[in-house]
Amino acid sequence: MAGELVVVTGANSGLGLETARKLAARSPDTTVILACRNPERAEAARLSIESTTGNARVRTMPLDLSSMDSVRRFAARFTAEALGPIDALVCNAGISRGSAPTVDGLDPVFETNHLGSFLLTLSLLGAMAPAGRVIAVSSDMHQPPGPKLAWPGTEALVHPPRGLSARGLRYSWSKLCNLYFVYELSRRLRANGSGIVAAAFNPGLMTETNFATIPTPLASIMKRVFASRVGALESSSAALTELAASRDSAAIEGLYFDRNASRPRRSSELSYDLGNAGELWQLSARLANIDLPGTGLPGRLAS
Repeated sequence: MAGELVVVTGANSGLGLETARKLAARSPDTTVILACRNPERAEAARLSIESTTGNARVRTMPLDLSSMDSVRRFAARFTAEALGPIDALVCNAGISRGSAPTVDGLDPVFETNHLGSFLLTLSLLGAMAPAGRVIAVSSDMHQPPGPKLAWPGTEALVHPPRGLSARGLRYSWSKLCNLYFVYELSRRLRANGSGIVAAAFNPGLMTETNFATIPTPLASIMKRVFASRVGALESSSAALTELAASRDSAAIEGLYFDRNASRPRRSSELSYDLGNAGELWQLSARLANIDLPGTGLPGRLAS
């Protein structure tokens, strides 16, 4: 991946940080952009990556996925500085919970975990390399343990009614949104003749990160109870790096990878519902104020 450029969101800690570090270590000519909400933590991450990899082509750019204005500023700055083409966009940033509405008046879990990445990806498609990769970090919690998840409709996720907003299922629905987005984006890119591909990745439950603060005793119990869902930071970040650096587009296009980069798996049956994916895409486009031509892609990609 010498000479390539990759963007990693939420790269100041956990999976994003270790993935950015591994991408930077692949070649000193690889440019890695850390797209993070907190500038101070982003700079600390940059210094850490530079010191451990020797790669001096790591830089930071502010990005808050819970604000569509922030996403647009990021895309505008990227375009103005002619930083592309982007070889890989790793949509990793996310939150596990949140109660107060965002600055856009939307549910914070929905906007941070789905809508922000939706807008970011479509805003940057024109700056991507012809064979660029979009990798979205989802989760096997898109189908949580217990009864099968039901789709409540996009509007219920955007503005959760009383009772729904307090339920932990908002995270699961947001991770389901990640899959709907990847699968729908893949269909639309393919139909438009684009060489850009999209794939989804589940890193597994990683109790050693700060994504969801879990007390040590509880973490030990969760590892036993949910053994089939546990992931490790080292192996999951290595797999995510391999997907982002993949040169074989056909091997990852429109697929879901569960904690490894070599064997795709099927996600839940619900995640393949075309009607739900289309509904989510259309409402997301309206919320993000993206003009959709007949192909369903931004105008610059329309045939």
